Amino acid sequence: MNETVVCVVGNVATQPVYREPASGPSVRFRLAVTSRYWDREKSAWTDGHTNFFTVWANRQLAVNVVASVEVGQPVVVQGRLKVRTEVRDGQQQWASADIDAMTIGHDLTRGTAAFVRAAKPEAQPAVTRPEPNWETPRPADAPAAEGQEKSQQAQEPAMVT
Repeated sequence: MNETVVCVVGNVATQPVYREPASGPSVRFRLAVTSRYWDREKSAWTDGHTNFFTVWANRQLAVNVVASVEVGQPVVVQGRLKVRTEVRDGQQQWASADIDAMTIGHDLTRGTAAFVRAAKPEAQPAVTRPEPNWETPRPADAPAAEGQEKSQQAQEPAMVT
């Protein structure tokens, strides 16, 4: 499946909004991405146009974003780009560029961060098998059980002469 994967660097423009529907946790926030270029006439860096993206994150990423990201912080977002438009009466009303995030992190070129590993979700208990009875060993000269003897013979390769 062809998807447009993008990596954008910008500033968090709105407070992340956390929701926990039946399908699992999700969070969304707006990201402002402003291009910068060198203006030769002014001999200085100048801000260009600002693009705004709605960033969506799900499951554990959503939980980590709401605990880590605040308005104004520089972040790097990688995810699938989705452009939505709404048309009414044959005229375009609005367009929205959304990013379904796969990864989100702070931009460390503009600051530092202290990483704390998230706790793993509780795993389902594993099905345990009964322990073998090692207390009553079978004597070496005792015959093997009938089923074991047959399966042992079936496993032995036939000799070819």
